[in-house]
Amino acid sequence: MGDLSQEEWKDQLANDDNAVIIDVRTDAEVADGIIPNAIHLDIYTGQEFINEIEKLDKTKSYYVYCRSGNRSGQACKIMEELGFENAYNLEGGMLQWTGDVVDID
Repeated sequence: MGDLSQEEWKDQLANDDNAVIIDVRTDAEVADGIIPNAIHLDIYTGQEFINEIEKLDKTKSYYVYCRSGNRSGQACKIMEELGFENAYNLEGGMLQWTGDVVDID
């Protein structure tokens, strides 16, 4: 697990064929837009969040973000405890994100 700067996150993500993006924000936050191809798993759903994380493929690399980088850091720690080796937190979250954002359908 690691904290990546905005630039490191974008560069590493662009060169990772095994990447999955996870948005751990609330439904209300996601309504403002989501990074393209991200999976939305709200960390505030507690056990439901953990259940959904446990269904994920542990061989993939996960790029996790939230609004500011705090909840996504917590999510990466949870993933690490569940046996995930490649979970990366986006420092500064959506507050500092300058990449593409799309509306969720």
